[in-house]
Amino acid sequence: MSFEQKPCHVAIVMDGNGRWANSRSLKRTIGHQAGITAVKGVVKSSLKHGIEVLSLFAFGQDNWKRSDEETSFLMQLFYRSLEGEYKKLHAQGVRIRFIGELSAFSDKLLGMIKEAETLTQCNSRLTVVIAVNYSGQWDILQAMHKYQVQQHSLPQTPGSLAPYLATSGLPDPDLFIRTSGEQRISNFMLWQLAYTELYFTQVFWPDFDANIFEVALRWFDTRKRRFGNAKDNANNAKTIKDEHE
Repeated sequence: MSFEQKPCHVAIVMDGNGRWANSRSLKRTIGHQAGITAVKGVVKSSLKHGIEVLSLFAFGQDNWKRSDEETSFLMQLFYRSLEGEYKKLHAQGVRIRFIGELSAFSDKLLGMIKEAETLTQCNSRLTVVIAVNYSGQWDILQAMHKYQVQQHSLPQTPGSLAPYLATSGLPDPDLFIRTSGEQRISNFMLWQLAYTELYFTQVFWPDFDANIFEVALRWFDTRKRRFGNAKDNANNAKTIKDEHE
């Protein structure tokens, strides 16, 4: 399927694992395991459609409020999934990049994160950004801190702060997708989503498949992106690019 207007960067809040499990009288942990299958599927679809960047909100800083049992399971699942998949992704030309306050994780998990990033760092077919222990507020604060430490002043333009964000070097998302019917961004990439098209679906994350992803891409293809003014799309895209350089 071809599109006249295709997103370069797709960002997804993968929501609804627990409710998917509850609706089937299963443990929430089963829902998280099912969510991993959906992750594999959306990566495959992104490769198929030539998406350049896919960002996945895997674990937010607020998620530590969940039970110790659930957070412990999520950390173990995160490690096992990364260990089992990163070499396969490397073979497909996928670069893996992690953003968030990673110092909160165990040395074992940090070692696996570093190994995956190092192995895949030169790949360019698709960049998969995994946001873990991340929040948009944290990102802006850490960027401000880094800027002040290095520049000894306050940033005067959005473009001057952008290089200090966790997503430095990546284009801002063109399309944001949230599953499970919730219609909020939940502290994800607050700065980067300024001009992003927001798409919400009722589907729980474990049921998110290639067909549903294509529905979102078709919806994006219909959008007229003006970036705050009424000029044609090409001029607007250039204006935004110029402002951030």
